[in-house]
Amino acid sequence: MASRAVAVSFSLTIFLLFSCSEAVRIPVGGRNTSWSVPSSTSQTLNQWAEQTRFQIGDVLVWNYNPQKDSVLQVTFDDYQKCNTSNPIAKHTDGNTTVTLDRSGPFYFISGVQGNCQKGEKLIVVVLSPRVAQPSMAPASSPASEGSPSSPPMVSASTGLDGFRLGFSALVVTLVTMVVGLL
Repeated sequence: MASRAVAVSFSLTIFLLFSCSEAVRIPVGGRNTSWSVPSSTSQTLNQWAEQTRFQIGDVLVWNYNPQKDSVLQVTFDDYQKCNTSNPIAKHTDGNTTVTLDRSGPFYFISGVQGNCQKGEKLIVVVLSPRVAQPSMAPASSPASEGSPSSPPMVSASTGLDGFRLGFSALVVTLVTMVVGLL
């Protein structure tokens, strides 16, 4: 009977580990229409990004009118200078996705001359793998959508770690209940 409880606990633990490392699709700014010149200095994309935890494998999603805007991934220097002439990557499709494939900072600016100077720019800092899987994190609830072939869409303003913590608590509760029944 004890070996059955150990097997169930082990299986649920493995499931938990894989579910917590799932990539998430994150709309830039927490909404689908955030890639624009901010209406005020108190509502910038960088303020949103500072409150969001990004992890390796997460996917940033921009939705914008491709006739009026674009997304450039740039170096730190080009970000500081709002230099659009030498981007690392240029996205002009109106539905841009960028996978965060490493820890550290990523820099993005608008490809429209003058928009970066008006605040249409973004710094995203991706946590290192060690920090990306904390044992305890602040709780909050996600709003998710998506299909099995793509990572779920999460409103990043709610906090991804809260989802992972809540899911972990659910699994631990279920394991405790199962073990108690055995």
